[in-house]
Amino acid sequence: MKLPSYIVVFVSCFLMISCDFFNKTTSDQDVVARVNDSYLYTSEVEKLFANTDFALDSTTVVTSYINDWATNRLLLDGALLNLSKEEQDKFEKLVQDYRTDLYIKLYKDRLIQQRLDSVVSDQEAQQFYDQNKENFRLNEELVKLRYIHLAPDYNDSKNVQEHFISFEREDKILLDSIRLQFKNYFLNDSTWVKRSVVQNSIQPVDASNADKLLKKTNFLQLRDSLGLYLIAVKETLSRNDIAPLTYVRPTINQIIRNKRKLTLTKQLEKEIKDDAIKNKKFEIYN
Repeated sequence: MKLPSYIVVFVSCFLMISCDFFNKTTSDQDVVARVNDSYLYTSEVEKLFANTDFALDSTTVVTSYINDWATNRLLLDGALLNLSKEEQDKFEKLVQDYRTDLYIKLYKDRLIQQRLDSVVSDQEAQQFYDQNKENFRLNEELVKLRYIHLAPDYNDSKNVQEHFISFEREDKILLDSIRLQFKNYFLNDSTWVKRSVVQNSIQPVDASNADKLLKKTNFLQLRDSLGLYLIAVKETLSRNDIAPLTYVRPTINQIIRNKRKLTLTKQLEKEIKDDAIKNKKFEIYN
């Protein structure tokens, strides 16, 4: 992408001011700035605007970029001048090792992505869960519940309450159809929820009364200045109980995928090495 005309003019000004300092072997037309023996080229500045619509003050952006580049180069030159050769060699090795690790990781990830089966079947998840239940003990309470928060002036609360308590198929359909009238609601009582989330979501429920209010098969009507709260607790689990499979399924899926990835990584490494030996690209000399 080409710079707009006013940026080209701006860059040209830098060239005109600085051209006497440039080495004759460097193309003056391509250079924007110089720090000692390092040069900043127009092509590098153009990259700033490759994916922008020039909504910002482009002149300010270019000036800031050039100054940042110059500051970094001056600091780098100062570091190279003041660090011992041993220190420079040490850091250079760290940089090379990091670069190598990045390339290897990217290559491995792409190979694994092509061959990794990310689908975890219900049978696999169930088997892993059954074999490792003791590792899935809860560190906080869980509840299954539904609730509706009605405004203080809601004029049909009795009807809503009847459907909320009954909660048969027709009741669920009706409540869902008028849900926008509620200040807040949660009607999926087949999903386990952390009790701490309930305490933060339902105003009258807090740490001081949660044990008393959030009991299994408990139906509650609570009022405060913000309105009426209808709460039906379907099921509860205590701290240190074994977590249900549905709750830990995402964790199990990830564990199984990670195990597959580790196995596949070792397999790929062995295949690459065996192939190199077979094709005489890798030899160990005695």
